[in-house]
Amino acid sequence: MSTSRFAIGIDLGTTHSSLSFVDISKCDGEEVEQQLMPVPQLTEPGSVEPRPMLPSFLYLPHPDEFKPGDLSLPWPSDPGRLTGELARKQGANTPIRLVSSAKSWLCHPDVDRKSSILPPEVPDEIPQISPFDASIAYLTHLREAWNGLHGHDPLGEQDVTVTVPASFDPAARELTAEAARAIGIGNLVLLEEPQAALYSWVNDSKGRWRHEVKVGDIILVVDVGGGTTDLSLIAVTEEEGALELTRVAVGEHILLGGDNMDLTLAHLVKQKLKSGGVELDRWQLQALTHGCRHAKEALLADEELASVPVVVPSRGAKLIGGSIRTELTREEVAATLIEGFFPEVEVSERPAQRARGALTKVGLPFAQDPAVTRHLAAFLGKQAGATEDLEGFVEHAHWATFLHPTAVLFNGGVFKAPALRERVLQVINQWLAAEDAPPARLLEAQDLDLAVARGAAFFSYVRKHGGVRIRGGTSHSYYVGVERSMPAIPGMEPELQALCVVPFGLEEGSEPVSAPQEFGLVVGEPVRFRFFGSSIRREDQAGDLLEEWSDDELEELEEIQTNLPAENRKKGEVVPVRLQAAVSDVGTLELTAIPLSGEDEQWRVAFNTRGGGADAA
Repeated sequence: MSTSRFAIGIDLGTTHSSLSFVDISKCDGEEVEQQLMPVPQLTEPGSVEPRPMLPSFLYLPHPDEFKPGDLSLPWPSDPGRLTGELARKQGANTPIRLVSSAKSWLCHPDVDRKSSILPPEVPDEIPQISPFDASIAYLTHLREAWNGLHGHDPLGEQDVTVTVPASFDPAARELTAEAARAIGIGNLVLLEEPQAALYSWVNDSKGRWRHEVKVGDIILVVDVGGGTTDLSLIAVTEEEGALELTRVAVGEHILLGGDNMDLTLAHLVKQKLKSGGVELDRWQLQALTHGCRHAKEALLADEELASVPVVVPSRGAKLIGGSIRTELTREEVAATLIEGFFPEVEVSERPAQRARGALTKVGLPFAQDPAVTRHLAAFLGKQAGATEDLEGFVEHAHWATFLHPTAVLFNGGVFKAPALRERVLQVINQWLAAEDAPPARLLEAQDLDLAVARGAAFFSYVRKHGGVRIRGGTSHSYYVGVERSMPAIPGMEPELQALCVVPFGLEEGSEPVSAPQEFGLVVGEPVRFRFFGSSIRREDQAGDLLEEWSDDELEELEEIQTNLPAENRKKGEVVPVRLQAAVSDVGTLELTAIPLSGEDEQWRVAFNTRGGGADAA
């Protein structure tokens, strides 16, 4: 039993971060009372105010930009790194010094996420930091805010749950966990954001959720945040007469969210300005994008507003009088976002793919198709058989071309706009009607901005003290590549097989699973491990060896290059081993090679960081 006084949930978001908590001593059964921590932050130079959320923006000011004391916080801080509301405001005027979307960069497999690469593509005189360090900066701010309010119960000694997208790969999960550990969080668990949103709904219902869903229901969680679209399916099952929730599928990692919408609105306003004879350069477009984000949020939050002014700084201008003024209207936002990102499509449609240019700049791998509804159609179509073998589940539509959701829960600031929620539900119900299925009902969420943090705090409590849990385990099956032994053939690499090392749904923190076969492990020279994941091959067990697979069945993950130590062995020696895999409480997958000779020596490879991310022991 935990001795912590508080159960804490942290939403480390793309555009906002927040912290919710539960005082364990005041809880009784499922009656869990939550509180939200107000986050002190600079809102203007020299002005500190508490806000419900901490904007996930980091500004790297020029040494002469502020007066001494302008950036003082209630705790010791680095004046060279400004986070929160003032960082976002300053970045709107000087985007060249603004770090944003660090969370999206943290899961980018083609960059070194611990290298100083943000802001991207800036002149040499502008400082840069890594996505990893930016994440630590946001967590540090939350820690200092918490410790200032709860000095006798520091954050590092509490039970803390940090949320991640359901589609985060093992490397991004490990980096998130590492960032949390770097600020002193010891009792850490990671939780998928769509699950956190559902936990929040369960807690808000005060027990009524058992009357709002029934056995056989399939809850679709559609979470569109600042940087990602996260899709999950959770089935309602029954065991010994009690309702249970089981996560049966998650979508692919889709970099499509509020950031894309802000950029789209910025281009819309840019064209308006161009028609009036005003041309904007690349940096002004960045500033305009941040201005459109503010305008969009204001218009979505207040239905009485007809328009919001947008200010674009002139190049070199320091005063507002030298700026360019325009506005963004409610009609423009509605038309652009609804028809551009949530169009009415057939369930058979799939996201458009275009041929990429041979040369490209380093940047985030955004989704090529902006239509969230097409990505949703692809997800439901891919998961048509996801509940076939689910124990205790009543299958209603085994003949369907897509998995039929019976209820929908929305999450993410994008869905604060009723028109967007209504459009998505309308499209889903059109798909269901076409296959003679009943319409999906809406599960009402209370707070789309804070639900993830609140759900994480609720989970942090019930995990140790009992209550409803969402079962699920790993959202993918995982495989390691095994080269077939064969004669050398000019121009052809050895054939590759895929060995299942982690079956779908393996619970975090459970006992390791082993493959029964014997393999040869090359030690003492550079080698590479190729890993694969599948969200649809649910039947494979540890030890299953695949010789063939289709492109949509297995997705290759980032490989790990390493040199396994060869103490008292020859360089390049092939050691007979068996493989064992485990999943930690934070979702890190660890592969261990155990010699058949019975020696104590073992080799361990962890799915953590890009390149050099292997540990040997």
